[in-house]
Amino acid sequence: MVENAGFWSRFMERHAPSREEVMESRWLRPFGERVKRSDLWRFTRRSVPRGVFAGLFVGIFLMVPGLQIVGAALMSIPMRANIPIAAAMTFLSNPLTTPFFLVAAIEVGNRLGFHADLAAFEYLRTHHASIGAWLRWLLSDAAPALISGLFLIGLGVALVGYIVSLVGWRWWVGRKWRQRYARAT
Repeated sequence: MVENAGFWSRFMERHAPSREEVMESRWLRPFGERVKRSDLWRFTRRSVPRGVFAGLFVGIFLMVPGLQIVGAALMSIPMRANIPIAAAMTFLSNPLTTPFFLVAAIEVGNRLGFHADLAAFEYLRTHHASIGAWLRWLLSDAAPALISGLFLIGLGVALVGYIVSLVGWRWWVGRKWRQRYARAT
């Protein structure tokens, strides 16, 4: 299990943006001093689950690749969440998972009473429709269905991620204490 922890550490070092990279974002410059606070960059039992929540929620709800990390970082400031974790969690929505999230969001939105046409969505997707065709479809009843579905799915996944990270953090700290106790005796 220790090897697995090393894998995740190396993965985060390679793929999560560094503090300097996040600071260079033109969207975060107006928040410069707030984003630079050291408590937003430390891994603590409170900041990590908050970062998981912020990153998962923004990553699923926003669905705009360039803005997801910035949105997660901005959401982390008032939440006092860990910015690197929040940024890394946005990668849950990627080109492989996005179609599933979109179809699920439309289904959820339809169950809430909106009437987005999934057949039209499939037709547009498979026939490489123009931006105008996508906008016409979106401006129908699809937009409220999609937005409400993404919000609810994002909120649900973020809450599950928050709880899993809380339990995982507690388990990891408990394991460290047991190992320390075992070495001492």
